[in-house]
Amino acid sequence: MKIAETIGNTELWKRQKTLFLCSKHAPLACHERVFQWVESFDKSGCAVCFNTSELEEEMLKALLVWRVPTVLVVTKRFRDNYNVQIEQALKENRLLIVVLQREESDGKGYIARLRNQYVIGQVQHIVCGYINPNGSIFGLLAGHDNVKYLVDRKAMKAAEEASKPYRWTVAEDKRLLRMFYEDMGIHAIHNAINRPYSTIYNRIKALTISDEALKGREFEDYVVAFFDLPHNEKLTLKEWRGDKILPGVYPENNSAPDLIFLYDEQPFAVECKWRSHMPREIEKELLPPDRQRFFLQYAKAHSLHVYLLVGIGGLPSDPDKLYFAPVSESLSITTFQQNDISTSTDILQRIRPAEPK
Repeated sequence: MKIAETIGNTELWKRQKTLFLCSKHAPLACHERVFQWVESFDKSGCAVCFNTSELEEEMLKALLVWRVPTVLVVTKRFRDNYNVQIEQALKENRLLIVVLQREESDGKGYIARLRNQYVIGQVQHIVCGYINPNGSIFGLLAGHDNVKYLVDRKAMKAAEEASKPYRWTVAEDKRLLRMFYEDMGIHAIHNAINRPYSTIYNRIKALTISDEALKGREFEDYVVAFFDLPHNEKLTLKEWRGDKILPGVYPENNSAPDLIFLYDEQPFAVECKWRSHMPREIEKELLPPDRQRFFLQYAKAHSLHVYLLVGIGGLPSDPDKLYFAPVSESLSITTFQQNDISTSTDILQRIRPAEPK
C-alpha cells in the first residue's frame, strides 16, 4: 500500500500515533471500555482509526466529539463528505484523512488486510477493542509488543447482564434524534441521556429506517459515487428507484432495477446488493427466482441488459470487494467469483449492446 492522497493537517502524521483496532463484529458490550479509552487519550499524540465497521464508525465519532487529534485512514477515496463532525474537525486542523492505494507489488490480497499491515507498520502504539481470536487481526498482531487490549470476556459479560432501563420519554427521543443527525455518535448520546449503549443502539434502529434498508441505501450511494457521477461525461443516471416492499410483495412502480444508466447512448440497468460475506447461492441469498424472471422480462421489454453489482465485506459504504455480472438463467456464485472489479472502467468495458427485439 502507499499514501495516494492526504486531506487535512499533515502535521498530525508526525506525532506519536496510536492505532485503534477491533474485529468487525464487535459486541455492543465492549463499547464502555473503548469509550473510556477515548476520554483518557493524551492529546499530545494522535489516534489513528478506520471507518469500516460499526464500532470503528462510532470510535471515529467519539474521537471527533472529544476533540482528540485524529488520523482517519481510508482506501481508494474519501466518501463521507457530509459528516458534520468531520467537517468541523478539518476546519479546526485536528483531523488528517489519509487515502491509501494498492500497489502492484501488493498482489491480490484483501484490501482490508493490506491496509492493516501497512498502518501497523506506521504507528508507535496499538490499542484493541474486541478481537476475535479466529479473525485476521489476531494473526496480524502476533509478535507485536506494542499492543494493549481494552476488553476481556468478563467485562463484556457484566455489561450484557446490566439491568434494563425503563421506556424512553419523548424528550429523550428528541434529544437522541438531534444528536444522531448531528453525527455525534453513540458515546455522546450515552453521556447526554445516561442509557446503556445497547439500549441507545436499539432505539436508534427503532426510530430510523430498518438496518437492512439502511445498508441497501448506503450501498446504492456508494455505487453512484463509484461511477464518478456527475463527472463522467459519457454516463448518465436516468432513474434511481427507492424500494418500498414487504417480503414477497413488490409494488409495480418499484419493481425495476435500482439504477438505470445511459452510457454512450447505450442503456443498462444495475441491481445493487451488499453482503458481509460471499453468499453460497444466488437464488436464496441474492436474487430469488421470481426477481430473476422479472429482470429478464424487464431487459427484453426495455431493450437493455440488467446487471447484478454485489459488494462483499467491509461496510455498505465501503465494501472490500465488488463483483459485476449480467443477470441470466445461468448466473451463479462461480460466475461472480470470476467477475470481480476494481474500477468503474472495469464495469463500463463489460456493458453489452442490447439484443434487438
